[in-house]
Amino acid sequence: MSEKTSDTLPDRLSVDPNSPYYDADVLARNVGVRFKGQDKTNVEEYCVSEGWVRLSVGASKDRHGNPLTMKLSGPVEPYFREG
Repeated sequence: MSEKTSDTLPDRLSVDPNSPYYDADVLARNVGVRFKGQDKTNVEEYCVSEGWVRLSVGASKDRHGNPLTMKLSGPVEPYFREG
């Protein structure tokens, strides 16, 4: 691991490479998100300070081929998964 790598997660993170909040180095470390006390595996984007997550809804796609998402508010806890 490099010295630049830290154990703190960004306040806002997205899995979409076109987003300004996308960070491939952080995502490569296997980030998990707990929303309202439950682990979520379909999180497209989150923001801790504003308290919301954007979850993908099924396998549906929009006209640009991106997954359809729903924004939900509540406590967000990102963490690094083990392994």
